[in-house]
Amino acid sequence: MAAVFTVVTAFSTVPTPLYPLYEERDGFGAFTVTVVFAVYAIGVAAGLVLAGHLSDRTGRRPVLATALMCELAAAVLFAVWPALSGLLLARFVTGLAVGMATPTATAYLQDLHARARPGAGPGRFETVSTAANVGGLGVGPLAAGLLAAYAPAPVRLPYGVFAVLLAVGAAAVMALPETVDRPDVPVPYRLQRVSPHAGAAVFCLAVACVCAALAVFGLFTSLAPGFIASTLHQDSPAVAGATVFAVFAAAVLGQILAGALRPTARRGVGVAAEAAGCAAVAVGMVRADAALFIAGGIVAGAGAGTLFKAAVALVAHAAPAGARAEALTAFFLAAYTGLVVTSLGLGVAAQLTDPTTATLWFAGFLAVLLAAIVLLGRAGGLDRHRLAP
Repeated sequence: MAAVFTVVTAFSTVPTPLYPLYEERDGFGAFTVTVVFAVYAIGVAAGLVLAGHLSDRTGRRPVLATALMCELAAAVLFAVWPALSGLLLARFVTGLAVGMATPTATAYLQDLHARARPGAGPGRFETVSTAANVGGLGVGPLAAGLLAAYAPAPVRLPYGVFAVLLAVGAAAVMALPETVDRPDVPVPYRLQRVSPHAGAAVFCLAVACVCAALAVFGLFTSLAPGFIASTLHQDSPAVAGATVFAVFAAAVLGQILAGALRPTARRGVGVAAEAAGCAAVAVGMVRADAALFIAGGIVAGAGAGTLFKAAVALVAHAAPAGARAEALTAFFLAAYTGLVVTSLGLGVAAQLTDPTTATLWFAGFLAVLLAAIVLLGRAGGLDRHRLAP
């Protein structure tokens, strides 16, 4: 299940190192890239509202298999319709699939872990689920960047490779055991309700943490490849893909290293690392220093991964078992709604000013968000929250 989840999230970031190639071929700029990214995030939100919660009632496997087939359809669209209109449609369909799959796969992994190790703590589940989610986001750009740099058909072949992996993943999901018992009487369909099952204070803190994490991930999966090519003069798709991979690999490493910390300490480490890393990214842009930019991205990625894990743990372990996917759906819906606003704001900044100034504005926005996390933890008494780390 973790391997399939990794493929799902990896496919969502395959276009990342290809954006400069699309820009050069079609003549669009940074704002268009952020619009494409925002369309993906809107698709994620739609998938969360429409189907992210359904696996609590219909079962995990049908929802995941449907999500994988949607991603397979998006891969075909990317390959056969590489114009901007096709890119927008394919990104929206990808977002729909990710919105369906992310809460479902997270809940499925928790179910499987509980069945396999009923007396064990949540640490293994947290590490595996967040590593599959965040680690996959880094695998996609690395694979696509290498294929685009060293293989033919750079804006088509990466999607063909992942189409095969997605088809294999769909078959694998149907061979896994189901962990949800369907009700004898079919439950009427309804849209997702946004309800803080874990309590308003916990929910708000978790959303703030994940928004800070996704802001960093959004920067490096949308505008960073263009910044690297235009400002830092590194125009190889392999360099862009490797840079994004390094950020997400650091996020996974940060999650693993922070696994033994208590929730309060975990959030503190994540906030500090993101703040320091984003400051280094901004300085790297000002000085046109590629090494400092990449190093800052790695540190910020480690902090983002730590905050992401802390956020998922807060929601997953405070929500009732019968509404776990629904709680995670509401959580990711709020997070991706924030990501749409952030990415479009960054795109507008890049359109109105130069990339360096846009990055400085982003760093200032993130500093405010990180400060809000600290204040929310203290104001709500959550520094004493007793959820297991």
